Amino acid sequence: MKRSLLGRAGVVAAVAAAAVFAVAGPASAHVTVNPNSATQGAYTKVSFRVPTESDTASTTKLEVNIPTDAPIASVSLKPVPGWTAATVTTKLATPVKTDDGEISEAVSKITWTAAKGSEIKPGQFQEFDVSLGPLPKTNQIVFKALQTYSDGTIIRWIDEPTTDGSEPEKPAPVLKLTAAGADTAAGSGSAPTVTTVAATKDSDDGNGGMAWGIAGLAAGVIALVLGLLAYRRSGQKSA
Repeated sequence: MKRSLLGRAGVVAAVAAAAVFAVAGPASAHVTVNPNSATQGAYTKVSFRVPTESDTASTTKLEVNIPTDAPIASVSLKPVPGWTAATVTTKLATPVKTDDGEISEAVSKITWTAAKGSEIKPGQFQEFDVSLGPLPKTNQIVFKALQTYSDGTIIRWIDEPTTDGSEPEKPAPVLKLTAAGADTAAGSGSAPTVTTVAATKDSDDGNGGMAWGIAGLAAGVIALVLGLLAYRRSGQKSA
């Protein structure tokens, strides 16, 4: 009976552990924008974080589209060692008035391309910093992105947020915007040094809630195993 109980516990623990890794695996694989919120009308620095989820190919190019239906007058890029950056400017159908004057064209696309040897290798990520402003008076900006791998594969991170709050299959990076005074926590700060590091060190990707959930599940598995071991020992003593 004890062996049967322990055997079942082992199966439960194995299934739970598999669930932990199944949840943790894809959580860090998305192209994201950080921070994920900012203030309307403000200037801010954002980082497009690009992890390589392939086990056999490296990321060689990132293309980020910037909507022009609510154009951003100023877009400037921070150089990334080993990568070249290019922008595409689009003429607006109707000039837009901003606090800095009227604009008739705006940056609609940014492309970063890796030099040989500077690709984002499997298990690593890279951040691409962009200064934007003034941010439009909309609820959010959806940056549809394309990630190209060295084997020719292109991952299209273009799915817009769903109405029911569920995560789409290939979510586009989204910057949520709040009215001035409502939320100023996302103000711009000093730009960090851009480096390529192991993806396992990535801890600021907006998945805090998921991390707590994984920790809770793991703690439950450990508690179950310890409890059964204690039960077995007490049974042996009584015998």
